[in-house]
Amino acid sequence: MTSSCVLLYASMSGNTMRMANMIAEGVAQAGCDLVVKEMYTASALELEAYDCILLGSSTWGDGELPDEALDFYEEMDQLNLHGKTAAVFGSGDSSYEHYGAAVDLLEHKLWELGADLVLGSFKVEHSPTRDEFEDCRLFGKAFVEQSSYYEK
Repeated sequence: MTSSCVLLYASMSGNTMRMANMIAEGVAQAGCDLVVKEMYTASALELEAYDCILLGSSTWGDGELPDEALDFYEEMDQLNLHGKTAAVFGSGDSSYEHYGAAVDLLEHKLWELGADLVLGSFKVEHSPTRDEFEDCRLFGKAFVEQSSYYEK
């Protein structure tokens, strides 16, 4: 495996963090080296150093990014992510009009910046169930396998 992957997440209640940990397991099982960080500790500029990008976020209120992700999101505007493989995940609450809208915002931003979105976004209602933990691992594995950098 020659690709380098990064997984950055913003989690307010720990649900998206748990998803990130399970997705990271799937990425590792697929044989890809992975750096995992909380979004507020990273600079968006770091994304340009990786071949594969996974972003995760919980959704605040009726569709906003959490405070932990706002600076990162705004900083992304200066990036060129053409040639990068990407996917987005996160937890949400379907009682709001815009379920998991922060995930949609990140996915649209990656698309605007030229990233190749190889999987549809993956959303979980509140806290992942046991079955959804397995789905997270499978999402991570599928992400690597769909990447153009994956050596079969």
